[in-house]
Amino acid sequence: MTRRTTALSAAVALAAALALTGCSSDSGKPELKVSGAYMPQPVTDMAGGFLTIENTGDTADKLTSVTSPLSDDVTMHETKNQKMQMVKAFDIPANGELKLDRGGNHLMFMELKKKPKQGEKVSVELHFEKADPITVELPVEATNHNPQQH
Repeated sequence: MTRRTTALSAAVALAAALALTGCSSDSGKPELKVSGAYMPQPVTDMAGGFLTIENTGDTADKLTSVTSPLSDDVTMHETKNQKMQMVKAFDIPANGELKLDRGGNHLMFMELKKKPKQGEKVSVELHFEKADPITVELPVEATNHNPQQH
């Protein structure tokens, strides 16, 4: 009877250890990296923001909001059928990417507190459903800057 209890206790302990190991593993989390970020120099009191978020993780995530000292009103927009509309979140697929670019999905900075000039940088914080926030510096480029044309 004692040998059976000891074997059962060992099996339970092993199962618990394996379960805890599974919980502490980082796999299954989104792994996000931002590239290609920029803001064309604004000509009015609003501006657009563009960037790419790459997710090399096995779990999808969502960009849920963006904050910036430049504006208290930063929104996310999608362009469908040549019409722009605000969205609550953007999906970032597992092992995929979210591209925010001219003519497509993008960030809108409304009622700018100041107009940044070409060569300056605008700080933004990206907020996600699962991943920790990421702070990004958007270089201010020429008004007509479009990296897709290069």
